[in-house]
This record gives sequence, C-alpha cells and structure tokens, in this order.
Amino acid sequence: MVTAHPLPEGFTEIEVFAIGTALLVEALLGFCLNGLTIISFRKIKELRTPSNLLVLSIALADCGICINAFIAAFSSFLRYWPYGSDGCQIHGFHGFLTALASISSSAAVAWDRYHHYCTRSRLQWSTAVSMMVFAWLFAAFWSVMPLLGWGEYDYEPLRTCCTLDYSKGDRNYVTFLFALSTFNFMIPGFIMMTAYQSIHQKFRKTGNFKFNTGLPLKTLVICWGPYCLLCSYAAVENVMFIPAKYRMIPALIAKTVPTVDAFVYALGNENYRGGIWQFLTGQKIEKAEVDNKTK
Repeated sequence: MVTAHPLPEGFTEIEVFAIGTALLVEALLGFCLNGLTIISFRKIKELRTPSNLLVLSIALADCGICINAFIAAFSSFLRYWPYGSDGCQIHGFHGFLTALASISSSAAVAWDRYHHYCTRSRLQWSTAVSMMVFAWLFAAFWSVMPLLGWGEYDYEPLRTCCTLDYSKGDRNYVTFLFALSTFNFMIPGFIMMTAYQSIHQKFRKTGNFKFNTGLPLKTLVICWGPYCLLCSYAAVENVMFIPAKYRMIPALIAKTVPTVDAFVYALGNENYRGGIWQFLTGQKIEKAEVDNKTK
C-alpha cells in the first residue's frame, strides 16, 4: 500500500494538483510541437538551411524545458521530490541550461533576420553552426556556476522541482543574478529589440510587412519577465513573505515558452510550416526559399 506524502506547506490539495496538471500540459504540448519541428527539419530536405538550424536550436532547447517540466509535474503529483539533493542539482542545472540556450538562440535568430532583411546577406553554414554551439556553451557556462558555488540551486516553493535559490538574497546570489540577468536577458533582449526595430523600419519603407516584428520580443518579456522580476526583487527584499503558491506562478508562465516559441519560430514561419505539412501529409513544398517569415 502506497503511503500518501503530506501536502507541501502553503498549498492545498487542489492547488498541488492544478500545478502538476499545468506543468504536465505545458510539457506534453510543448514537446509535441517542438518534436515535430525537430523531426521535420531532419526529414524534409528543403528545411535544412543555416537559418533554420537556429530555429532547430530553439526547438531542441525548448524540448529540454519540456522534459524538465515533465519531471516537475511527476514530482508534483507525488507531492515530494523523489530524486534527492543530487537530483535537485541536476534538475536545476538542466532547467537553466535549456532555458538560457533557448533565449540565446532566439537572439541568434533575430540577428540572422536582421541581416536577411536589412543587409540582404545570407547566413552561411559555418556561421550558423558556430552561433548554435556558442549559444549552448554560453548557456552551459552560466548554468554550471551554481554547481561551483556562485549562486545555488535549491527547491522551488512547491518543493517538487529545483531552480536558482532566491530565498537568501545574500551577496553571492546578488552578484550572480546581476551578471546572469545582464548577459542572458538584457543583452539578448537588446539584440532582439534593435534587430526587429531595424527590420520594422525596413518594412515601413517598402510597405511590405512580412511578419509581426514585435512578437518575438514580447514573447521573451511576457514569458520570462515575471520570473526575472521575482528574482530581481529577491536581490533587494526578502520575497519569502509572498505566499508560496504565488511564487510558483512565474515558473509556470516561463514553462509556456516551448509552446509559444513553436508558434512564433516554426509554425509561424511560412516555409517551415510548409515543411511540417509536407512531413505530415507527404505534399511537396512549392516554395523552397526560406526567409524565416513569422506571421
């Protein structure tokens, strides 16, 4: 007979079940959509271009976020973290690695689109591979820092998943958070903002708006902004007075990134969407030119 574990402090039965269900839905939906993006890239020759390699990088990172969310959902249904302290460190590292790689890859796509539309230069395979490798290595560098003592991974308020520990708010946390947010949120956000503003101005001159230039940056701010705001507030004030269930909301919002990204970068890309349709139905793509258009 299985013994039921007690509810995490500050949560009701319904709230724990709701959080676990939300994480499970986000994980399954995001994994299916991004998995379809990855498989289509592998199977459809027309999609295997340097520009779409960066879209593939986002999909790979987002699949990782979904796996992380699925583990958190499973633990939420159990009401406790079953993998021990070492598992918590691995889970926190994995979550940060995939999240930061997703953000860096999104900035890389913005850089590529700027050159495609504003300078009319085509991305080469060597450059695309280098950008993808750099995005992942850069994410790995910042993700491993808490394992080495700069920052710290610990349980989230529900205590069924792990992330950066913002409960202490000490100097170690503040210095790591400042560097982390600067290089992994502000700079990528600045790249995306300037790139899409330039593309928007180009579209205004031609009168041909090929995609919504504000959507990628809005996705970054809306999905990751609440989590960054919570962590930033923890650097100046003790956030533990905020009820645990409310401190879980930013994490749940952040886990929507894989699904949103799939619609912005793959399903919203006219050519990529055609490649996915070809993979599902066998119908050939009529237009092979790839320009990463998002509608």
